[in-house]
Amino acid sequence: MSEPQTPETDAIDAQTEQEFLEVTETQVEVLSARIAELEAQLKDNQLRAQAEIRNIQSRAEREVSNAHKYGVEKFANSLLEVVDNLERAIVAAPKDEANQNLLEGLQLTLKVFLESLKKFGVEAVDPTGQAFSAEFHQAVATQPASETTPANTVVTVFQKGYTLSGRLMRPAMVVVAQ
Repeated sequence: MSEPQTPETDAIDAQTEQEFLEVTETQVEVLSARIAELEAQLKDNQLRAQAEIRNIQSRAEREVSNAHKYGVEKFANSLLEVVDNLERAIVAAPKDEANQNLLEGLQLTLKVFLESLKKFGVEAVDPTGQAFSAEFHQAVATQPASETTPANTVVTVFQKGYTLSGRLMRPAMVVVAQ
């Protein structure tokens, strides 16, 4: 049945048991190191995932904010044609006594219209006498500079520019002194 225990078999069993314990301790150390490594990776992945979630949330908030801010841009652009036509009508209207009421009505209509646009963040860019800025102005012609108008100054505005909440909708068309 079972073999009788002799001092030799006891020594072999003790040595085998010692080797087994050494292998087991080594394996435990290796496995403990691997567990620590995996825990560190898990913690890193968790932090990255949380950062990505925060980035997605802030990006979504920014996109919603921009949609609210600039959602009326196409509509406002189409209304700028109306503003331009009202301004042209005021310039073209006869300045005689018979048309005084018509002229005042056009001016009041333009004023109310511009105030309504301003409520939604649409601002006029009228750079007459200011330094030329390629960001807000489109030079359609140049003229020689004089003593009263230094170089790189807007002399005449053909068409006003407009911004929506600080973002350019349409550049002002200008003549610049060279």
